[in-house]
Amino acid sequence: MTPETAKYALIMLAAGVGVPVLAALNAQLGARIGSPAIAGAMMFLIAAVVAVAVAAVLGQANTVTALPAQPRYLFLAGILIAFYLLSISWVAPRFGVGNAVMFVLLGQIAAICVIDQFGLFGARLRPLDLPRLIGILLMAVGVVLAQRPPS
Repeated sequence: MTPETAKYALIMLAAGVGVPVLAALNAQLGARIGSPAIAGAMMFLIAAVVAVAVAAVLGQANTVTALPAQPRYLFLAGILIAFYLLSISWVAPRFGVGNAVMFVLLGQIAAICVIDQFGLFGARLRPLDLPRLIGILLMAVGVVLAQRPPS
């Protein structure tokens, strides 16, 4: 692993750690105020402020003028993140944060395989080979086993 690859892996590991923390925090906020949707809206507001501030610090705030020329389908990502945040905020208190995130992770792995297999959305083409398929199946088995009630 090169230093650059290690840096990217650590950043994404930290992002991965953030997913269940985000789910637990937003689920708790939604439960406390009685609205997962309003809790999600507050998280989006905070995220938008932080993202704009980072863009400003990096000198990228002027790139907003390039947005209207982009393909409309690229903006569906906003709908997908809203669906994720709202669904995890509603489901996690009822299903458990761990259970919810495990199924999110399983869905992510399945989607990654399809995206990589066909190079969708400009992704690097990476065919689904036997080791990768075995890994996905092991993960699915892990999710099923983790859902079993305690003995």
